[in-house]
Amino acid sequence: MDQLTTQLYEDIFNIPLFDVHTHMDAQHMSARGLHDVILYHMVISDLYSAGCPDGARLSEEPDGDEVTSRLERALPYLEHIQNTSCFWGARIILKDLYGWEKPVTKDNWREIHGIIAEKYKNKDFSREILKKANITRVCTELWRGHGGIADDVFQYSLEWAFFTRCQWGQSDTALLELEHAWGQEVPGAPLPVTLDRETLKAMRKVKTLDDVKAAIRHYVARIPYDKVLSTASHFSTDIHYRPVSDAEMEEALKNRENAGARERDIYANYINEAFLGAVEASGKDIVLQFSLGAEPLPFETGSKMTAEAMFGLAEMFSRHPKARFCLYLSSEHQNQSICTLARELPNVSLAGYWWHNFFPSYIRKVMGERLDMVAANKQLAFFSDAYCADWAYAKSIIVRKQLAEVLAGKIGQGQYDYEQAASIAKQVLNTTPRTLLGMKANL
Repeated sequence: MDQLTTQLYEDIFNIPLFDVHTHMDAQHMSARGLHDVILYHMVISDLYSAGCPDGARLSEEPDGDEVTSRLERALPYLEHIQNTSCFWGARIILKDLYGWEKPVTKDNWREIHGIIAEKYKNKDFSREILKKANITRVCTELWRGHGGIADDVFQYSLEWAFFTRCQWGQSDTALLELEHAWGQEVPGAPLPVTLDRETLKAMRKVKTLDDVKAAIRHYVARIPYDKVLSTASHFSTDIHYRPVSDAEMEEALKNRENAGARERDIYANYINEAFLGAVEASGKDIVLQFSLGAEPLPFETGSKMTAEAMFGLAEMFSRHPKARFCLYLSSEHQNQSICTLARELPNVSLAGYWWHNFFPSYIRKVMGERLDMVAANKQLAFFSDAYCADWAYAKSIIVRKQLAEVLAGKIGQGQYDYEQAASIAKQVLNTTPRTLLGMKANL
């Protein structure tokens, strides 16, 4: 970094940061071992692409055998992903939080695994990590709060059902999501990104239009507005967004066993419109967060976003002017389009650099365009999507470095002076998360 960028980075690091979307769990907030660092799902994708035989995510609570076998199969491929920014994040974690600067090999992995596991035993360590990162609060899934045991650092989002998310090779996902929620009296964990239908046999089944309406009423009646800042879901780019009539939905339900793209779109649109209408009618002040621009592959997703879907969403946002939408985009090539929506639709805001955009070159490009096009009070400039505090730390370092570079460039061309750049950084990292989303400093 040159002197200007270095000074900006130091000043940006002193801004208390809000992490507006994570999957951190109150029962295991920091890494439990080496697997939580180098087998984070974004690194698994790097390893899988390099030839590692495992492309699936680790289990939520992996046992010792799973941890050992997955690490040992991954180790031979670490040398091939040293170049990736995801592995840069892993190196940041190992060096800054555990003092480990050596390559991880088959001969020494148990040593660093043990160091991390020993640190994990200190239940204050996760908060020490967040303090070191100058992250003042994180927003995570409601069910991961486990009774509020980490409410000093957690606020919550309802990530329960994904009515407009497609699944690999399936056309009735919206109904599966609705059935999943219908079978629960209180909001629980969502269905996974990659779904095994065989695990869903015990769910209540939606067969008729009356069932759909009853299940939707069940869902919206259980939104705990007093406990969450937002909902979190996904808009698939493959769905053609439009209002759907009762008659269309009823006819599509009869064809569920042979459902295709047409039925998929009808199911998703009908349920989603009912959900959005209910939120508007409630009069509750809640932000509806939706990711978009990532579509299913066998294990994870690929970056995909169509212009047609973008403007189908624009019509949806216009139909629901009292609902507040916040979008996480994973497709850089549509960032200009999404910025135009945020500029022209008062109820649309933008957040962070999601999934396939979370790479330094894309982060800088997205940052620069949004700072040029979108008011700062409609930008949430950071979320880690992390499953442990360690990755929130690493990603906060990476994002702050990119923001310093972007702001230095804008100072260099005369767009901002230094004070304006520092003020803008504070607004998008700290002020807007408080005013737009309702995040609060630590109690």
